[in-house]
Amino acid sequence: MQAALGAEHAAVYGFGVVGGRIGEARRAEARTAYDAHRARRDELQRAVRDLGGEPEPSAAAYALPFAVPDSAAAARLAAQLEERVAGVYSDLVRASTGARRGRAAEALREAAVRAARWRGGSVAFPGLAERAAGAGTSAPATPGA
Repeated sequence: MQAALGAEHAAVYGFGVVGGRIGEARRAEARTAYDAHRARRDELQRAVRDLGGEPEPSAAAYALPFAVPDSAAAARLAAQLEERVAGVYSDLVRASTGARRGRAAEALREAAVRAARWRGGSVAFPGLAERAAGAGTSAPATPGA
């Protein structure tokens, strides 16, 4: 759950960047994604506390995988953020049972749908395809120094 929380922290940060660069036509979509990731982040923080843990805090800054100078780059970043979040939730689905597994599967589905919208198409196994293609690559938004 801490890994999913970390992914949501990074997604919230990343969608802040997306929102600042995306064109007017997709600004509402970026805001909706930003709000969804904030809600998931808050839910995960509560869940970690309910399990007796201390939620990992957000980093002060995150490194992006590429420069985001314009709307097209912002849309690519949004798709990549969603794909990475889906991958983390696929791990949580595998590691969980019961209601926690159901919530993780719902989060995986939501991220996969948003990724498909940003990318303009879908993949057969959301959360898994990008891992096979990018094995050994760094996450799109990683804690900065």
